[in-house]
Amino acid sequence: MAAWSDNMGAVELAAFFTEDAVYHNIPQAPVTGREDIANTIASVLRPGPPGIEGIDFRVINIASQWSGRDDGAVDVFKLPDKSFELPVMGTFEVSGGKINAWRDYFDMNQFTSRMG
Repeated sequence: MAAWSDNMGAVELAAFFTEDAVYHNIPQAPVTGREDIANTIASVLRPGPPGIEGIDFRVINIASQWSGRDDGAVDVFKLPDKSFELPVMGTFEVSGGKINAWRDYFDMNQFTSRMG
């Protein structure tokens, strides 16, 4: 999360994943494999309007198993002329010190309306 917030490059971020990892921003289609994950990350963080210049993750709760809470987290998207928060719930599966599955759950209507 810190590397993403520090604007690390897409290839470097994808290196945190296993070769056969799944990255799924639900409600979008899942992406499989480190190269496709890097391409997806690069397509999200594209410079210039209306692209997102950066994302900060604010982790509110962490649980190693289901905690029964629904507080989730907030992603803060930084655009050239504004920033906005989006409630997100993310899950990670880790194997051998690398992410082998990352799933984010968010409301696409909230995201697109806040992007403007």
